[in-house]
Amino acid sequence: MKTIKPVRIFMTGVGGQGTLTATTVLAQAATLKGLPVTSGEIHGMAQRGGVVESFLLIGCRSPKIGAGEADVLMGFEPLETLRALPYLKPGGLVFSSTESLPPLSVATGRQQSPSLAAIREMVDACTPRSWWLPCQSLGIEAGAVQAGNIALLGALCAQNALPLGLDDVRAAVRAGMKPKVAEINLRALDLGAAAASA
Repeated sequence: MKTIKPVRIFMTGVGGQGTLTATTVLAQAATLKGLPVTSGEIHGMAQRGGVVESFLLIGCRSPKIGAGEADVLMGFEPLETLRALPYLKPGGLVFSSTESLPPLSVATGRQQSPSLAAIREMVDACTPRSWWLPCQSLGIEAGAVQAGNIALLGALCAQNALPLGLDDVRAAVRAGMKPKVAEINLRALDLGAAAASA
């Protein structure tokens, strides 16, 4: 097995956005390519609206991810992107949705969410390398709002930040999803890649 540069990916969102599905698809893509991969859930709430956090490690010796160690932060909800910033290493890559799906604490009025502009400013203070996509809208364009998570994977692959490419993720989508669902997610993957490359 050839040596690859280790990549640590931290993913976060709220329940119902497919954070764990995206983790599984990426892990499957790495497995199909024969890469050493570890994935896991750090924090998750099954009900819609609860915070979900997971990680994926490709070619890493350590089976976990700590503060300041993530090469890539993927946020399926902007406020959760902001909350997960402590995991990002200096100069790491951020891929985030621009469309809010407020977590329970915000939806119930216990907390307020900063504006998208404020969130982006705080991300820019940590890294000059960030990509922002309207994930829910891209999912709807592909055929299902739930496919927005795969659109964000497309953006990630388009930036050549992984030892995986779009074709590897396509293979994982086809292997792990029913044909009709796979087709929607493949369209979302391409839409995300195009949006990040524009």
